[in-house]
Amino acid sequence: MTQAARPDGLAAYVAVTAAYWAFMLTDGALRMLVLLHFNTLGFSPLQLAWLFLLYEFAGIVTNLSAGWIAARFGLTATLYAGLGLQVLALLALTRLDPGWSIAASVVFVMAVQGLSGVAKDLAKMSSKSAVKVLAPTADGGLFRWVALLTGSKNAVKGAGFFIGAALLAGLGFVPALRVMAAVLALILAGVALFMPSGLPAGRKGAKFSEVFSGDPRINRLSAARLFLFGARDVWFVVGIPIYFTAVFSDGTDEGRRWAFFLVGGFMAAWIIGYGAVQASAPKILRAAGRPEAEIVGLAAHWVAGLAAIPVGLAVLAWAAAGPQGWLTAVLILGLLAFGAVFAVNSAVHSYLILAFTRAERVTMDVGFYYMSNAAGRLLGTLLSGLSYQAGGLPLCLGTAAAMAALSWVFVRRIPAAG
Repeated sequence: MTQAARPDGLAAYVAVTAAYWAFMLTDGALRMLVLLHFNTLGFSPLQLAWLFLLYEFAGIVTNLSAGWIAARFGLTATLYAGLGLQVLALLALTRLDPGWSIAASVVFVMAVQGLSGVAKDLAKMSSKSAVKVLAPTADGGLFRWVALLTGSKNAVKGAGFFIGAALLAGLGFVPALRVMAAVLALILAGVALFMPSGLPAGRKGAKFSEVFSGDPRINRLSAARLFLFGARDVWFVVGIPIYFTAVFSDGTDEGRRWAFFLVGGFMAAWIIGYGAVQASAPKILRAAGRPEAEIVGLAAHWVAGLAAIPVGLAVLAWAAAGPQGWLTAVLILGLLAFGAVFAVNSAVHSYLILAFTRAERVTMDVGFYYMSNAAGRLLGTLLSGLSYQAGGLPLCLGTAAAMAALSWVFVRRIPAAG
């Protein structure tokens, strides 16, 4: 790897970023479509959580194997596979029959969401691994490039949340899915036709056993990642969207449509703000020139600050004992603050995994790391429905605080050298 990015490497980075943007736009829109549509049909918080469980479980399995698949067949193959499977998932969901029972609907949507989960993690692993190969090494170039890719992706996904809510309100469930499938198929064709050189091809001798790392830094960072994303999804997936939908809706059809826009707008603003902060993380931390061990220390400080936010919100939600105007305002501000602090944590983790790994096994280590990410999302998704149904918003937010504290425990145990 040279000190500056190769011209073909820069072009490949731009192409990978554009493909990842397109995917994440549909991913955010699909999540909001499914959540709001089935909430309208009367699904309970726990039933809504079940809709996303196979999506997250598929991410665990996919990331564990995707690193080996990319090492064996190349990063472009896994990127195209991710985009193609997402098109299939969108089209499959249009076949949902409104006459089916709730149990049959849950099983079908879980299966389709599982396919979408495979697609997402193939695309994510390919894009993040490409940064390690293509980024310049001088003057903190790796941190800048990974923060830009990840931050911009999350901003695009946030726009997808709003687009999903708007399409549901304006077109309805099935037409919205067809529009998204058509647009993503066109983008896949364009990326496949014009992808420049720069991404590594496969290696026939790659063994599946290489997926598991012997580096304690990677293993403990992966554990910290698991609880970091669990801390977000435990309120993000079910609890807060359902709470805000109930607060903003007056029970009429018009009121529900208005609530869709408000909830989708908040979720979009949260993700977009999160992405903007994430992209700025190298500047916020003044990371250029900082040694690796110092950045690990910063990760511990920032996740400790993250845990304090849901603790305060949980106490206020418990004291309010039900929806209150002032509580809604405090929740919005507090969760936006959570998003900003979470974004810095996520950006540091995304940098550290690429800093810890070696170029020759980057897809393996990144796949293992994002397997932990998916496991955290799975755990957070399940606990989101369970905690909200069992104890409402206070228990949901308290669980988020506990998971952030566990992330701090594992970050503190990352050794200074491998």
